[in-house]
Amino acid sequence: MQSSKRIYIVGPSSTGKSTLCGAIAARWGLTPKQHITEVARTVIKQLGLSRDHISNLEMQKAIMLAHLQKENESDQQKILLCDRSAVDPVVYSVFTSKDKDTANERKRALVTLPEFQTAIEGYRNSLFILLTPVSEWIVDDGFRHVGNEVDVTKIFQETLHELGIHYVEIGEETQKLEDRVNLVQHLAFGN
Repeated sequence: MQSSKRIYIVGPSSTGKSTLCGAIAARWGLTPKQHITEVARTVIKQLGLSRDHISNLEMQKAIMLAHLQKENESDQQKILLCDRSAVDPVVYSVFTSKDKDTANERKRALVTLPEFQTAIEGYRNSLFILLTPVSEWIVDDGFRHVGNEVDVTKIFQETLHELGIHYVEIGEETQKLEDRVNLVQHLAFGN
């Protein structure tokens, strides 16, 4: 496999991001410095919050900054696989906004952060995989946000487009984990 490849697996809750990332990391033999697992749960617990606070802009900012810190601590010379990205907090800030003006204001507050601006060019040169909802997989585990997965997917599409980040969608048509791993491997390395 070639070096310096960054792959981000993003999408709404319950679309199989962590499962897919775990399977890819195992197949490729990635080290913890090459595989960033979901940081949102850790941040939310550290802040003493829950999914009921998803609309809290400061929580989304903390998640973004924690994810970007993990990226900065990663092995910069090798493959980096990320379960989510710093774009995810932007999407959830828009999703939980009461109206379009608030959504734009909240989005601007996050995307203009110097840390995000530093990361964006790298994102534009990375492989983003947007996992779309598979209805049978949507499970309420009491922690993650469920409901409106289609709306969240649309916001991901719009946000990635606005930020100039090319992405590939994987959804209902590819449900088997092995097929998803093979597809990501093909997209990343052409094999």
